[in-house]
Amino acid sequence: MSNLKLCEREKIEFYLRCKQGIREIARLIHRDHSVISREVQRNGGVSGYDAKRAQAMADKRLGHNRIRKLDKDRELKQYVVNNLTEDCSPKQVAGRLRKYPPPEIKGKLISHESIYQYIYTGEGRYEQLYQHLRRGQPRRQKFHARTSAKTTIAERQSIHLRPEEINNRSVAGHWETDSMICKKQREIVSVQYERKIKLVRIHKLPNKTAIETRDALIRTIESLQPGAVKSMTFDNGTEGALHMTIRDDWQVDTYFCDTYCSWQKGGVENTNGLIRQYIPKDADLSKLTYRDIYAIQEKLNNRPRASLGFKTPNEMAAELKWIGGALKT
Repeated sequence: MSNLKLCEREKIEFYLRCKQGIREIARLIHRDHSVISREVQRNGGVSGYDAKRAQAMADKRLGHNRIRKLDKDRELKQYVVNNLTEDCSPKQVAGRLRKYPPPEIKGKLISHESIYQYIYTGEGRYEQLYQHLRRGQPRRQKFHARTSAKTTIAERQSIHLRPEEINNRSVAGHWETDSMICKKQREIVSVQYERKIKLVRIHKLPNKTAIETRDALIRTIESLQPGAVKSMTFDNGTEGALHMTIRDDWQVDTYFCDTYCSWQKGGVENTNGLIRQYIPKDADLSKLTYRDIYAIQEKLNNRPRASLGFKTPNEMAAELKWIGGALKT
């Protein structure tokens, strides 16, 4: 049988405090009573058993006691933990440190794999830092592209007609848009994503109609300097039916994915996955204010991205003079 896990040790500690006997605890957690008896005896006895301490001792016996870089460098650990709790990924933390190190830890490096090990097997395991990862879960999960409703859209231009500069992301200003829905409610979230610098705009809408979506796109365009939105790629949902307004009034070229091929605008689909960390499918959108939505937007825009040389989308937008003044945080 496999070794006891931390969650099982926590149950043992709880049941011991409830004055349950060894055999009863074994029955409750589906383990042989000899396993429970040996576990309790070697870790403080009935009155002194501590689950976290027992897990640390088990890790040590299994050879997990190698001193990790973050365990022996307090300043580096503080930098990593601070950025993780701001929901930066391990790769973003490691890359930003390498490119733009703070003065107090200049010259110190750490790999993103070492950060993952700290999260899952080091002290971060007990701090539950995995909750700040994209999916908020300790294991990777499979994801499937969402399908788009088949509909007829007037003056629809196929994605296959997009210029190569859009497809290869050689020029900034080309965006993708999508709608995020939550269970059993009319309100939705409209998301726009810039393909080259990964800038994001997020809007809460009262419904998924073409009128509301058009207005959200206009707000995205107006939030930036002229020329920042050169094209917009849609799926085939009815919310894109008024794309001609964006095209004709704002000189924004519009393109549409093939039916049931939402992966063709994978950038915004991936961004939706990041937003789900803050707005899960069962979230009550009515409880989210527009300030809450803006805060989520800027969380993403202020994250360093590997593809941007570990600059943030907001920093890139400022360099392009799409946004003015101090960066919003």
